[in-house]
Amino acid sequence: MTPQMYHIQMFSVHGLLRAENMQLGHDADTGGQIKYVVELCNALSQFENVKQVELFTRLIHDKAISEDYARPVERVNDKFSIVRIQCGGKKYIRKEMIWPHLDEYVDKTIKYIKRQNAISDIVHGHYPDGGYVAMQLAEIFGTPFVYTGHSLGRSKLAQLINEGMKEKDIRKKYKIDYRIQMEEEVLKKADLVITSTHQELTEQYGQYHNKDIPNYHVIPPGLDIEKFYPFYHDMLSETAKEEIELYAQASILEELNRFFMHPDRPVILSLCRPDKRKNIAGLIKAYGEDLELQSMANLAVFAGIRKDINHMEDNERDVLTEILLLMDKYDLYGKIAIPKKHDFEHEVPELYRIAAEKKGVFVNSALTEPFGLTLIEAASCGLPMVAPDDGGPRDIVKNCQCGILVNTTDTKAIAAAVKQIITDSEKWKRYSKNGIMNIRKHYTWDSHATSYMNQISRIFTDQSEEKMKVAVPSDAIGRRLAGLNYFIIANIDNTLVGDGNKHLPALLTLLQENREYIGFGLATGRTLESASTFLDKHHIPLPDVLITSVGAEIYYGKNLQDGRGWETHISAKWNREKIVGLLEGFRFLKYQKAEAQRQFKISYELEPGKDRLAMINERLLKNQCRYNLIYTQERYLDILPFRASKGRAIRYLSYKWEIPLGNFLVCGDSGNDEEMLRGEPRGVVVGNYSPELKKLKGIRGIYFAKQKYSGGILEGIKRYQFIEKATQR
Repeated sequence: MTPQMYHIQMFSVHGLLRAENMQLGHDADTGGQIKYVVELCNALSQFENVKQVELFTRLIHDKAISEDYARPVERVNDKFSIVRIQCGGKKYIRKEMIWPHLDEYVDKTIKYIKRQNAISDIVHGHYPDGGYVAMQLAEIFGTPFVYTGHSLGRSKLAQLINEGMKEKDIRKKYKIDYRIQMEEEVLKKADLVITSTHQELTEQYGQYHNKDIPNYHVIPPGLDIEKFYPFYHDMLSETAKEEIELYAQASILEELNRFFMHPDRPVILSLCRPDKRKNIAGLIKAYGEDLELQSMANLAVFAGIRKDINHMEDNERDVLTEILLLMDKYDLYGKIAIPKKHDFEHEVPELYRIAAEKKGVFVNSALTEPFGLTLIEAASCGLPMVAPDDGGPRDIVKNCQCGILVNTTDTKAIAAAVKQIITDSEKWKRYSKNGIMNIRKHYTWDSHATSYMNQISRIFTDQSEEKMKVAVPSDAIGRRLAGLNYFIIANIDNTLVGDGNKHLPALLTLLQENREYIGFGLATGRTLESASTFLDKHHIPLPDVLITSVGAEIYYGKNLQDGRGWETHISAKWNREKIVGLLEGFRFLKYQKAEAQRQFKISYELEPGKDRLAMINERLLKNQCRYNLIYTQERYLDILPFRASKGRAIRYLSYKWEIPLGNFLVCGDSGNDEEMLRGEPRGVVVGNYSPELKKLKGIRGIYFAKQKYSGGILEGIKRYQFIEKATQR
């Protein structure tokens, strides 16, 4: 039996991702998770039953960072590529600023997928922004959805409050309420949530209302043990280092020796980004307050990469300033090294080995630690650790027996643990050996990827309704739309339906017979609820696409999936309350009932009258409103966002699903159909049209049918030879 071949799409939207020389510590968004996701993809691509791995991130063209991040596709190996999709402009921005642009990201990813003609078997979102994107695509394409949170909004909110930050400032800066809301939605939709530790599963996800809905599996991150090899390998004559490794080793030694008066002493090593939660100040205080510790060891703090502290973000600037002030307070000159930069690709592994050769200790002094990638890197090189009694370190020390857990808010406890390891040579050797051996047992990428693939296989083999929540792929509207290149869009009232519907059955039969080649959509002034009820009454099945409220809303497929990308697109500069307020003084306007009103549609009744429309336009323009005004049947006035209309909705569908506008057949009967009939699509005006469409006669590409209602649509299909063109291969 041939094993299933998997096409996996990973989404890590916010970070600076590239295959080599990753910029860990560039800012708060470029921690160990960017390395995690790249190495996971690399490991998965080595499996025989993995056909392709694509890691999707954001395309960034910014002079302040490398041009590498502007490459649309980076081919890492034969089966692994990094795909960069642009959204929210081209500048590098922190992840909280990306949220408003994620629907744009989804739409552009759909375009990419259709262009490549390759729908994945699995979508896997990392962090809540990547989780949101993957969740949307999973729903559209009927694909199983895997999620890895890395850090969670509820935990972050609690931490920031404990640090003294005001809740209103947290909500403003981090969009934390929206993030938590999306995390709850992700948990509702995910087929599998992968966590790094048991603490993450029970304590962090345990804070969420939807915590019991998905399946969870704990898979610790892996490590490249070829790169993070034990320190004693360098002492063996048969170990040949590459020149770049030798250069990195020499550079690190030179950098450390530049700071230390006694460079031969053991090194207490700390490696993390400058973030208050990393508690670097606590480590320096522990060292500065203990004169005995100062006499026996040097302290090296690698706190990210910096040029000018004054130009860094507030959090990072405050942390680095405090470090320098503490160094001065405790007079640690000659005892502490605080280098400004380091190369993660080559220098960091050498740094661990140098510290191990000097019989030093690695210290992670963070207040909380979800996992702790640097801990397994240090242990793999044979460097014992002191770490917080929290989260990932608990699992690592339990599995590897390679260090001591402490309360990192207690500076004396940190100092005591470090001295205990440095002064007890037998303990140091035991921790060093245990780390080297057990990291290779528990924390390799091979073991991680094997466990991952086993979980993926279970998703596909477990067909029970209780555990298999995803749609049947063949039913997924995204899979259908991705395979189409021709579309018929019709208005409902007086175009599709009318005159006893005598031609409607023939039209529906024709569409069903050719559904493999032609999509079908309806565009209406009705609301979603009204349109659904009306279609059901006339025994018309839900179409592939339903454009409602005169183009203000788009829904997909029989499940009426909300077109969030369209909502985001049309929401620009839309102020519903302002427009309603400005028009309250016009007595000739009658505000329609609540069921006719929508978020992106304001509906009035307006009897014809001299200059009434001009007066409305003048007032709205004078007050700098952006809008689209649609007046139909000399009675109904709809005000939409300036980007919204039936015609613009069709152009959006053309863009999103890469269906040429010339391959749309658009059918209408009244004034609110005029815009969608004009332009590149093939237009059909049915025989019972309203007088306001007379002006379209003679325009190329618009056919006036003799037959009424559905008969006119059938006549237009024949006139344009639409079936013949769509079925040609």
